[in-house]
Amino acid sequence: MLNLKMIIGSTRPGRAAAHDGDAQVASAGYVVTRPAWFVRVAIGPMTKVLNPVMRKMAGRPPFRMAALVRHTGRRSGRQYVTPVGAQFTGNTVVIPLTFGTESDWSRNVRAAGGCSIRLGGTDHAAVAPEVLSAGDARPVVRSAYTAWQRGMFRMLGIKQFLLLRVAD
Repeated sequence: MLNLKMIIGSTRPGRAAAHDGDAQVASAGYVVTRPAWFVRVAIGPMTKVLNPVMRKMAGRPPFRMAALVRHTGRRSGRQYVTPVGAQFTGNTVVIPLTFGTESDWSRNVRAAGGCSIRLGGTDHAAVAPEVLSAGDARPVVRSAYTAWQRGMFRMLGIKQFLLLRVAD
């Protein structure tokens, strides 16, 4: 059955349509991905409730796996704060792209060439955003996350990771 969205693209203005099975490649050279089915159906709707709670807890020392990303809107110029999962390995921050490469915060960070990230109670300037496939990111993900966390990434269908270099 042909879906109108597949013909005309995304219904949201300014968005490229990225559908399962499509191999769209962004100008930066990474494959454009959508979130896995489970994330879209189960986790996506919960973000409206969870994000405000996560904003209060993320980035603090006792809540080590969550960080706050402060970024500037590509078109609006507004400042945003988004809670994300993140870990350090050396001077690199590794963020699983749970909602794919086309999430607004991810696009904003890549367009600006960096962001500010609060992780473990400390703010850091993060630059040089790079999207890597799960296969290409395997060594750095292995050093940043436990086996249990990596298993959760596979279960959630996370296909890509955003790597940022800490500038300070």
